[in-house]
Amino acid sequence: MNGAVPRHDAVARRFPRYVVDARLTVQVHRANGTFSFWGRTSELGADGIGGTLTGELEPGEVVAMELALPLMTYPLKFRAIVRYRQGLRHGFEFLALTAQQHASIEKVCEFLASGQ
Repeated sequence: MNGAVPRHDAVARRFPRYVVDARLTVQVHRANGTFSFWGRTSELGADGIGGTLTGELEPGEVVAMELALPLMTYPLKFRAIVRYRQGLRHGFEFLALTAQQHASIEKVCEFLASGQ
C-alpha cells in the first residue's frame, strides 16, 4: 500500500493521502472576531490535509494555517478552505500555494510514500 491512507468512503481523491502526525495552527476571521485553534494532522496529500483541532470550523470557511511538516526547517504558512468537519476532525484543501510550498509538500508526500 506504500504509505497511502485507505479511503473509507466512495469519493475518489485526486491525490493519495499519507499518514502524518504534525502540529498545526489555524486562524479564522468571523464577524465576531478572530479565533485561533491548534491541533494535530492525521493525513496529508498534495492538495490538502486532515486533522483534529481544539475547536470547530464550518465547511466553506477560509483559514490561515501554519503547519510544521517532517523534513521542513520552518513551518509552512498558507491559506486553506474547510471542506468537511466531523466533530473536531476537519479536512482542508490548500488555496493558492506558491510553487515552493507546493514542491515542499510534494517532497514530504514522496518521503511519506517511501515508508521511511
